Amino acid sequence: MNPVAIAIFQMLVIIALAPLLSGIMKKVKAFFQIRKGASIFQPYYDIAKLLKKDSVVSENASWIFHAAPVISFVAILAAGMLIPIYISDMPFGFAGDLIAIVYLLALARFFTALASLDTGSSFGGMGGSREMFVASMVEPAMMLSIFAIALNVGSTNLDVISQTVSSRGFSAFSPYHLLAFVALFIIAIAETGRIPVDNPATHLELTMIHEAMILEYSGKQLALVELGAMMRNLLVFSLLANIFFPWGIASTASVAGIAAALVAFVIKIAVLGAAMAVVETSTAKWRLFRLPDLLSISLMLSFLALVSFIIVKGG
Repeated sequence: MNPVAIAIFQMLVIIALAPLLSGIMKKVKAFFQIRKGASIFQPYYDIAKLLKKDSVVSENASWIFHAAPVISFVAILAAGMLIPIYISDMPFGFAGDLIAIVYLLALARFFTALASLDTGSSFGGMGGSREMFVASMVEPAMMLSIFAIALNVGSTNLDVISQTVSSRGFSAFSPYHLLAFVALFIIAIAETGRIPVDNPATHLELTMIHEAMILEYSGKQLALVELGAMMRNLLVFSLLANIFFPWGIASTASVAGIAAALVAFVIKIAVLGAAMAVVETSTAKWRLFRLPDLLSISLMLSFLALVSFIIVKGG
């Protein structure tokens, strides 16, 4: 496969697998809540249904409201092109690293929050302010957690990190590796809007964050927003899977290697999604002002990972 085909295929894989991950997590949550639950393919049906509907837009909405879903979707997809999904040698790996990915995800969040304020909705403003409050603690901790692995590799480029960790095999496991993974897993809870930080299944005004920001959207615009949120979830889990456990990822662009890598990738994100669903069903939603306690744990674990790296390498 040539580089263009690899990039296009990765784009299609991200868009195609994002609803599947959401469906798996909802199914696992239903199982632990002793419910049958919808099919794991229900998110595909929901997106298709929304795409057939027209949008109802407030008369107070400006161009920001209309542009935000597109900008957010494109920014998340651009971040996905920099993250190794099924092959460690990404065609656009030279264009950005960890810092670029964090900023692209922040760009998507910024425009979604901006659109929530555009219509003058009180719920939208509340959700946007809460989202920015959480993001101010999530983004530094996310970068710091991966920096511990980046220092060991000598690069913040995710392709290089994935290739190096994969080549080392199980010898890559170390105290700072495990500490950084736990730190990023906690960050993933907040970044993907899961319990105890947020509840993606609620519409209660006292608890919702992401849902409050997108209440004014409907039809095709809502489909784009929802698909973008599912893609964000997939990319965050991809960081967990292919930065800390990159085994199975293809190093060459052979058809057999890519097919095996895709199977391994689906298994890894399914396991991580199921683990996240178990965490959600075993905890309760926290009050907003308790969230710094949770996110400070992630920041502390990231610092401990860096200290462990210095101790291990210095010794």
